[in-house]
Amino acid sequence: MNFEKLNTEKLYINGQYLTSKSNKWIEVENPASGEILAKVPKATEEEINQAAQAAYEAFKTFSRTSLEERISYIEKFKEWMIKNQDEVMETIKLELGVPIRIAKPGQFDKQMQRIDVFIDQARKINYRIDMDGGYVRREPIGVVASLTPWNYPLGQIIMKVIPALLMGCPVVQKPASDTPLTAYFVAKAFDEIGLPKGVFNLITGSGAEVGDVLNSHPKVAMVSYTGSLAGGSSSAKHAMDTAKKVVLELGGKSPAVFVKGADIKMGVKQVLNRVYLNVGQTCSCLSRVIITEDIYDDVLDEFKAQYDNYPVGDPNDEKTVVGTLAGKKQFNRVKGFIEEGIKEGANLLKGEVPEASEVGYYVKPVIFTDVKPGMAIHDKEIFGPVVSIIKVKDKKEAIEVANAVDFGLSSAVFGNPSDAEEIAYEIKAGDVYLNSNGGSPELPFGGYKQSGVGREGGIFGLMEYLEVKSIHTA
Repeated sequence: MNFEKLNTEKLYINGQYLTSKSNKWIEVENPASGEILAKVPKATEEEINQAAQAAYEAFKTFSRTSLEERISYIEKFKEWMIKNQDEVMETIKLELGVPIRIAKPGQFDKQMQRIDVFIDQARKINYRIDMDGGYVRREPIGVVASLTPWNYPLGQIIMKVIPALLMGCPVVQKPASDTPLTAYFVAKAFDEIGLPKGVFNLITGSGAEVGDVLNSHPKVAMVSYTGSLAGGSSSAKHAMDTAKKVVLELGGKSPAVFVKGADIKMGVKQVLNRVYLNVGQTCSCLSRVIITEDIYDDVLDEFKAQYDNYPVGDPNDEKTVVGTLAGKKQFNRVKGFIEEGIKEGANLLKGEVPEASEVGYYVKPVIFTDVKPGMAIHDKEIFGPVVSIIKVKDKKEAIEVANAVDFGLSSAVFGNPSDAEEIAYEIKAGDVYLNSNGGSPELPFGGYKQSGVGREGGIFGLMEYLEVKSIHTA
């Protein structure tokens, strides 16, 4: 893959590719081979300020464009991405280490579908609401700092940048240092379709150095951050220096509850797909499986039966389902949790303690049984292909265990409709898959408790980028 045509050694500010003055670089590694794919610049504070100022100036005119004009830009963007999807997906494979045949549905196709939903929902928003004594206007909030993680290099940008632009808000995009190359396709697309200068800006560099400047920048009106609790907390604290809005999509330790009447085969497949297909590197993966004792053996047998459907290996191998972790740091983190789980007394039913290989950061999928609340593998986000199974007495205890962590991002319940719905209502999470193996992009995504603030996706995600103004006429 030739990345020179993407200008990955430059910043994209105010419609121009600029050489950074820092002369400092971040090397981007292929986690499957150890090859250095490319390098991206570490932006200076002056350059970050330049990007924020460009977006601020662009807001003055872009916020006044019609919705249909903004939709036209996004439709052209989507067309460009589809035309270049092979190169985009090859880049995601190279910098993330996920097999294309597995990743394409979630890393690309689903994101194009999200764009269609955002466009459709943008047309349904009531931007003026008449009320007694006047009316309420919904207006673009201003410049948005989009701070995205490495696990979905395109998808997380789509979730933030597309709704921001549709609502009339210019963006300064800061991608993760581990997977920044995909973001250059986004910049190239917007550049080639003729998006007005300053409406989209791309800044690369370390998270703290770039993020701290953007989070506290007086010209930035809103920060949309996805990542760890520590990173989100830091973003919010800096954002409050200038009282700006924050939307935080943070970590998860999501439960999947199985009770009597469950479609066990479907439920187990959904759990394993959510945990293994992106090597557990998904904040909403269903990593805690809670099973009532009356169906425990049946569900466990199904996990054993389906486990072999997830072979791990080289992302370039057509037989591979589970690719490599994103890097050495992530490998050591996952290995540490597996070792801790064994030490704390959990039973390693499937998988093994991984050993570092000469090439690639591979971890064989793991299933633990005899897991209890309080264990590290139960309470903490691992971000690896690790499933923890907990046996409970009944649905009451299932609810207690489901809520026994500090996170509340996603969840699933499988069982007879009445019991499953009752449990779904009691789980403290922003997402519940109720006897479902799907997921609609029209529904909002976001967390309870320490899993975040605000919502992304659909009409709720769009309205995060709008201010509410009261016009008094009486």
